[in-house]
Amino acid sequence: MAAVGILRPLWDTLAATGEVTGAYPDELLSIEGYTRGRLSTGSEINADNVELVRELLTPSTYLQVAQMGRRLQVAKTTTELMRLSPWEYLEATLRNRGRARFDSNGNVVTEPDGKPWIGGIPFPDAPSAVELFAGLTMSWGRHDASFYAVKEYELSPEGRVQFQYEAGWAELMPVARVSMEPRPYWPGHDDKLRYQSIVFTAPQSVNGTSFLNVWSYDQSAFPQLWGYLPEFKRIRQFPTSQRFESMIPGSTIYLSDAWAAGDPLHTWGNYRIVGRGPLLAGISGGWNPAHPNWEHRTHGGPQGKTFWDTVVELVPEAIVVEAEPVKFPRAPVSKKRVWFDARTQLPIGMVSYDRRGEPFRSFDGAFGLYEAGDRTVFDGSHPYWSWCHVHAFDLQTRRMTRMEQVAVVSPDHRMRVNDPAIYERYLTQSALLRLGGGS
Repeated sequence: MAAVGILRPLWDTLAATGEVTGAYPDELLSIEGYTRGRLSTGSEINADNVELVRELLTPSTYLQVAQMGRRLQVAKTTTELMRLSPWEYLEATLRNRGRARFDSNGNVVTEPDGKPWIGGIPFPDAPSAVELFAGLTMSWGRHDASFYAVKEYELSPEGRVQFQYEAGWAELMPVARVSMEPRPYWPGHDDKLRYQSIVFTAPQSVNGTSFLNVWSYDQSAFPQLWGYLPEFKRIRQFPTSQRFESMIPGSTIYLSDAWAAGDPLHTWGNYRIVGRGPLLAGISGGWNPAHPNWEHRTHGGPQGKTFWDTVVELVPEAIVVEAEPVKFPRAPVSKKRVWFDARTQLPIGMVSYDRRGEPFRSFDGAFGLYEAGDRTVFDGSHPYWSWCHVHAFDLQTRRMTRMEQVAVVSPDHRMRVNDPAIYERYLTQSALLRLGGGS
């Protein structure tokens, strides 16, 4: 990746102006400037011109464009901080800047009282790789509570959709809350970092199958993992160290992959920064209001179905971090490499490597505000910000998992944000039983 020329400390600039324009030179703030006019806002990147921006793509995305027919539409670079993550989360980041530290166990706590974190990115000026990963692990979706209605498609190397699923993914933060009362902690639950579940609703063969993760605040401890399997009509506890297995047939996604930080911070180690430079990534424009259920269009691959239509923009500075799975002796991966947007520490790309050190699997997502023209989905008084779609790609077999966030999946599981009812409906063992028809 190309070197970054920073004009002023990034978060000093963001705190003072709310913009990144004072922190980076002009050539890092537009694709026109970076390519000296060879590409511009509105251009399409495809196999014919991808060499112009090869150094701006992860190795996986480059391969997909160069060899598999993937195309990328270039948008204008977003320079306003508050358009890059949920409003309250970024407000808390600015308010609490400088108040985080690691305690003697390596957990993020407040300075000076040593209590659990109180909200926002804990280390916005992060000089180290472990601080970047700590912030990502602390809060995935950056809302206090979220329910995502998800459609998932499993594609063969020949580009055929072999499996299609509908599911709901729920997250709730008991600590570091910035929107939901009580905050910043939920009394009686503040020894937990996260409640998270996934419930499959379609097709009938997996309807009711569900999994619940309960994370300790201690980032050396594995989450407790329960699952409900309709054929057994009971809750079963699963070994939580086995986080590198697909939950459903055909999927290339592991629990470990969630948000590129699906395991507790200290079950991985040897964190190190290995690169820094601009990157093209899906930071805005990922929502599709043209479809009543927000479903996205596809292209590329042998059948024209392998890739989501994707909007990318020039991220002025991405920080590249590597980590190794130190508490997983049987993990099929030897390390992962994650690209962080330096402005928000959002994970904008990931590539994992097998035990031989060969590229194994990749992840890239599209994010953005859910607003376009006169259409807006609100999160309280502000436009909803979230992920929009994801590619999870097996580089060795060329199998693809595509996921998209939609408005609703059957039967009437709808997107929700910062709704306290998410806990009782989706995030307890009794909820799994009820959703699976076991009670």
